Amino acid sequence: MRLPRRRVGLIALVALTVLALDLVTKVLAVEMLQGREPVRVLGGAVYLQLLRNPGAAFSMGTGLTWLLALVAIAVVVAICWIARKLRSRGWALGLGLILAGALGNLADRIFRAPGVLRGHVVDFVSVFAPNGQVWPVFNVADSAIVVGGVLIVLLTLLGREFDGTTAKGRAAKTASEPESAPQEDA
Repeated sequence: MRLPRRRVGLIALVALTVLALDLVTKVLAVEMLQGREPVRVLGGAVYLQLLRNPGAAFSMGTGLTWLLALVAIAVVVAICWIARKLRSRGWALGLGLILAGALGNLADRIFRAPGVLRGHVVDFVSVFAPNGQVWPVFNVADSAIVVGGVLIVLLTLLGREFDGTTAKGRAAKTASEPESAPQEDA
């Protein structure tokens, strides 16, 4: 049986593309929204507003910025480790999105004020109302993490494995293999 090619290149392409988009939009948000009132877009469905978030989603963990940075580093390392065994396009897309999001917000935590591993993440999209009244203000990196996470959950529910196999295919292969004789304890 010929295995599908590894998908490291797809992860890298997705991650680099989305990371570049995240970084460019954050630079533009800081440049164009600093000191301005929220900008109403699409009839109020979206508001562009610059906020600097020291915490995680919903501004939770605002005193744990350094820990959030370390978690992001762990996520990046885990995805790089998994990438070697990855053979699924869907998983590559999902992990590439999560990698981009983790790197985008990690860059803020490392390079933005107030300092290394304590930097505040630039958020600038608020939906349905300004100031995150309906939903927390977010950025491209946050969106990538959510979309990537949803995709991976969906693939898991559908039985698609990161190595390119399906849960059904793996069960059939295991059932067709001869049983080995039980080993006695030495």
